[in-house]
Amino acid sequence: MPAVQTLADFRASVAQCESLIANAHRFDAAGAPILPQIDLEQITVAAFLNMFIAWEAFLEASIHEHMIGGATIGGAQPVRYVNPPNLAVAQKMVTGTMRYFDFANHDNVRKIVNLYFENGYPYEPHISSIVSELNDLRTMRNASAHISSTTQQALESLAGRIFGAPSPDVSLYALLTAPDPTSANGDTVLVTYRRKLDTAAELISNG
Repeated sequence: MPAVQTLADFRASVAQCESLIANAHRFDAAGAPILPQIDLEQITVAAFLNMFIAWEAFLEASIHEHMIGGATIGGAQPVRYVNPPNLAVAQKMVTGTMRYFDFANHDNVRKIVNLYFENGYPYEPHISSIVSELNDLRTMRNASAHISSTTQQALESLAGRIFGAPSPDVSLYALLTAPDPTSANGDTVLVTYRRKLDTAAELISNG
């Protein structure tokens, strides 16, 4: 899949997630929420998880494409250390002996792009520049996928760092929809992280 299409697909998926969240938070003519709170929370968390999945799908599709010689939007072709004959073989090479490759594990993603492409281009330095944010997103992803004392503790630690104050019993919904203290535009935490992913995806795609 060409880089321009891979980027477009990622952005379309993210836009759909944001639309889902916005629609869930609509009000009726009397100014009351259309959906009950529990529905708002479940829809928002599910939409966030889909956004994270869209990022993984973007990485997977673009890495496979570059492995078989695909160019960036700018026309540059990464110097490859591998030469699979087609996408199916490229997918098998990434998976190796594992059942699947975890594209949510950015450390492993950084390893394979540096193994397969000279200097990790076009993924580096863009992935490395958002390692902290990717760690945060994975913490949120884990909290959305399963609830345990470990994931809750990690979520509370993340919220405390973002807000600069302890956040006991914080929910993922509350974190995602809260205003980001670092945003000059009053963006929510979710929007701030979405912007980081979008910028990285654009830089990677353009080369």
